[in-house]
Amino acid sequence: MSETRQFETAPEDEGSRLDKYLAAVMPELSRSRLQQLIDDGLVTIGLRSVKPSRRLKAGETVVVVCPDPVPLEVPAVAMPLDIIHEDEDILIINKPKGMVVHPAAGHTDDTLVNGILHHCGDALSGINGVKRPGIVHRIDKDTTGTLIICKNDRAHQIIAEQLKDHSITRRYRGIVRGCLKEACGTVDKPLARDKKDRKKIAVDPEGRRAVTHYRVVQHLKGCDDCEFTLETGRTHQIRVHMASLGHPLLGDSVYGPKTKSDKLQGQTLHAMTIGFRHPGTGSYVEYSADLPDYYKDLLRKLGGKL
Repeated sequence: MSETRQFETAPEDEGSRLDKYLAAVMPELSRSRLQQLIDDGLVTIGLRSVKPSRRLKAGETVVVVCPDPVPLEVPAVAMPLDIIHEDEDILIINKPKGMVVHPAAGHTDDTLVNGILHHCGDALSGINGVKRPGIVHRIDKDTTGTLIICKNDRAHQIIAEQLKDHSITRRYRGIVRGCLKEACGTVDKPLARDKKDRKKIAVDPEGRRAVTHYRVVQHLKGCDDCEFTLETGRTHQIRVHMASLGHPLLGDSVYGPKTKSDKLQGQTLHAMTIGFRHPGTGSYVEYSADLPDYYKDLLRKLGGKL
């Protein structure tokens, strides 16, 4: 079974790219899901499949076929989850360092998805084309802290819309190398895939706008303990932005020094607080995760306060 939707382009849509048009008229779907539908030939104009860069004309009919979510062929695995909050719509997890969010090569049964499949069973959203993933956003493997899991498609759509319009509050704590010249500031630099290394992100004038606000919480020995507030949420945003200032995150061997002398497992970054309009009540809520033990130990070692 599948759902077919049709959209008539308006005069103001003349010249717009197809992918950007679809993102506007179908905000409930992620950009990656829309890209997948286009690649699979499920988006047509005049019975012909089209490319994402196709420029639209006024009065055209865009047809989108959305197949039902396919079963997720990932095992449900019992594992301890640090649950900050749970209700019928959402689950807020405090993700530990070293845990991968989605199954991938080398991680097929030890990811967060494996754990939430066991915890939630069938009560997870399937809006991105795979039945029961529940994931509406993610954080890096070695970043700790708050993560939203959606337990139904309605909740997923509402949270996804807030992510798209940047109305979700996301505050992080992180320790950067060196001492920043300013106690607070804003980094407004566009980001895109690194043209030389597709696994990395780089500052790129042709990339998507990315804005990070920072303030120094306390000065440490050769480092600064900082709070970051995201205005946008691009991949590796804080890590790349701070590295671009000459102050990469402590332990980040991808965007900082390649040394392992600090004996840290990846970047020192913690998704401390997340705030959003609750999909069930409509009220604004915030959830926070305490600093992980490794971060507290590091603060003590570097002469900081908890």
